[in-house]
Amino acid sequence: MSESVKIVGAGLCGSLMSIYLARRGYTVDLFEARGDLRKETLPAGRSINLALANRGLRALGEVGLGEQVRKLLTVMRGRMIHDEAGKTEFQAYGQRPWEVIYSVSRPGLNALLLDAAENEHGVRIHFRHPCQAIDLESDRLVLLDETSEEPLELPLTTTIAADGAGSVIRQALETAGRVESRTDWLEHAYKELTIPPSSVDHWRIEPHALHIWPRGGYMLIALPNLDHSFTVTLFLPTHGEPGFDQLDTPEAAGRFFDASFPDTRALIPDLEKAFFVNPVAPLGTVRCAPWNVGGQVCLIGDAAHAIVPFHGQGMNAAFEDCLELDRHLETSNGNFEEAFRRFSESRKPSADAIADMALENYVEMRDSVRDPAFLLRKAVAFELERRSPERFVPRYSMVMFRSDVSYAEAQRRGAIQGLILDQITHGQSSLEDCDMDAADVLVHTSLEPLPPASTP
Repeated sequence: MSESVKIVGAGLCGSLMSIYLARRGYTVDLFEARGDLRKETLPAGRSINLALANRGLRALGEVGLGEQVRKLLTVMRGRMIHDEAGKTEFQAYGQRPWEVIYSVSRPGLNALLLDAAENEHGVRIHFRHPCQAIDLESDRLVLLDETSEEPLELPLTTTIAADGAGSVIRQALETAGRVESRTDWLEHAYKELTIPPSSVDHWRIEPHALHIWPRGGYMLIALPNLDHSFTVTLFLPTHGEPGFDQLDTPEAAGRFFDASFPDTRALIPDLEKAFFVNPVAPLGTVRCAPWNVGGQVCLIGDAAHAIVPFHGQGMNAAFEDCLELDRHLETSNGNFEEAFRRFSESRKPSADAIADMALENYVEMRDSVRDPAFLLRKAVAFELERRSPERFVPRYSMVMFRSDVSYAEAQRRGAIQGLILDQITHGQSSLEDCDMDAADVLVHTSLEPLPPASTP
């Protein structure tokens, strides 16, 4: 097979998709607007670590990268909640040893994928080749070779757009009237900081947890890195009190942290100076349809369905896209027009579902995790899972640990389970007060069994 495929965007999604296609025998050209991140530093403020879960691991494992990736991971077994007084409380993600998620370096993982694509699968990677335009009628993909400063015109067929939330190709398709797209901006933004290792190169806080400082309308989180540092992210309204627009001087930033996150003072050196190193970055949700125009072009990953980061599923969803598109290529016998159409139609409901659930999880993370009613619901959910593991699986667990359950199905079942939890916990203050026999009846009459969970 010598058919050529072009991928625009050599980030995590585009790099993995290039490997899937090269394994099928296609000649793959991968174009990236930026320089080679294996030789250059990422732009300031771009998230340097991400949460990798079962779905992403499954997609990586399918192309034989599971063991290599695991060397880059730091396990996170649950949330470590920090209150205003500096007290902490650990909340496990699941009930089984393998129900964990992993912190992974974005540049480290991207570099591994680029190396595998280039060295093991013969993918031709072209850095500093930003996409300039596409023309559906003349079947043209126009890129700029920044080295020669000359345009590069190629046939648009067959092109996969993995060029991120601000996708040039998606915007061009929208302008041409071939897709409908909207971006819903959150009234919150984020800024990154760092907790360095201790002077003896040790972790300064618990390494096997995702740390959260929930404060109702805003929050701070920290994820561990292999070098014993933590990447810290402040999520805060763009405007208001408090808001990023109010934190415009080192003194204002210092006062805000003293009032909201006093225990981080000893963890973040030169906080007032560090606060202004990285920019404030926006948060938004991209929804569009369809994701393809015939067999000419197909959107994938953030280019098709960017989501806010509060369920830790943006990368995982993008990796699952690669796996799903590969399966549609298999069942369509390499017919790209058919594979693109099937992928777009079958995958969009799940993309919409995880977008919704990610937004809901922001409220949970910044507020609900300290609410006694939330904690009771979680306790009841875990008990129902112990009693009926084939029927009741908490929604969070379905999303994070059950790659055999689609996002759309997790959302559907989660809604049913939410109604059960509402009924059983209403007016109760402890697990012992809840009528678990009645809950068992509701579970067995409302939820069909799931296949047995497989250990990753």
